[in-house]
Amino acid sequence: MPVGIIGLGNMGRGMALSLQRNGHAVLGFDLSAETRSARMAEGLAVAAALPELIRACDTIILSLPHAAAVRAVIEGPEGVLAHAALGTLVIDTTTSEPAVTRALAATLRAAGHALLDAPVSGGPKGALAGTMTMVIGGEAGDLARAMPVLEAISAKRVHVGPSGAGHVTKLVNNLLCGAHLVLLGEAMQIIETAGLDVATVFSGINAGSGRSGVSEVNLPTWIANGAFNSGFTMGLMRKDIRLAAALFAELDLTPPLAAAVAGLWAASAVDLPDGEDFNRIVTLRQAERRA
Repeated sequence: MPVGIIGLGNMGRGMALSLQRNGHAVLGFDLSAETRSARMAEGLAVAAALPELIRACDTIILSLPHAAAVRAVIEGPEGVLAHAALGTLVIDTTTSEPAVTRALAATLRAAGHALLDAPVSGGPKGALAGTMTMVIGGEAGDLARAMPVLEAISAKRVHVGPSGAGHVTKLVNNLLCGAHLVLLGEAMQIIETAGLDVATVFSGINAGSGRSGVSEVNLPTWIANGAFNSGFTMGLMRKDIRLAAALFAELDLTPPLAAAVAGLWAASAVDLPDGEDFNRIVTLRQAERRA
């Protein structure tokens, strides 16, 4: 059977092409007719309707924008529960809501199917190269079954716990990334105001304990050169940080720094529209000179 991929945007496209390159048959679907046509022009097999894909595949990858879309694909009239053969494995790479994931996993399990939450890091470039990192929630047996597929689309896979654990981990990861970007922007302002060269100063910082993935990768790749073309938008990052804030509220936690970071990302919508690259957050200037 082919591996199904629902959602053929930047990430889904990359995963589909990586699977094909590694010898897997692939069948894709996207709600957008324009996207379906573009993927067929690239040589991907694309289903004309969602039930067609679900009936044809016993392993289905979801690459969708949010939890509501995942729920619709699983529980809707054209979705997995209505059309899948017994024992279908769903791999959800969406950055989604842990509570929704746990509920859907239980529903699928009761119907004789399985769900892994396996959100990804690495962006469209990593998806296309098959070098993404996946943090995975779900049962060990389901993960073992999924490994041939996961190995074709990722370089590193970490099983972090039961259903929902992958999505908790991803939200915390993106919260940290968002915090690092905000602080990087402030650090750049300090360095520039001090009359120093940002790249030179960070060559020293990145040799010490202040370094991060943001300073080592994002800064030279998308920020310092003015490219701002990572393929991940402000709107998507705001959504992820909003979900992280909802998670710590659900857990009855009030982490002050995380809350401040979430507030900054939400407020940045005034100056940085959703369509801008998420690295643009470093261009916000919060600090003011003393009078």
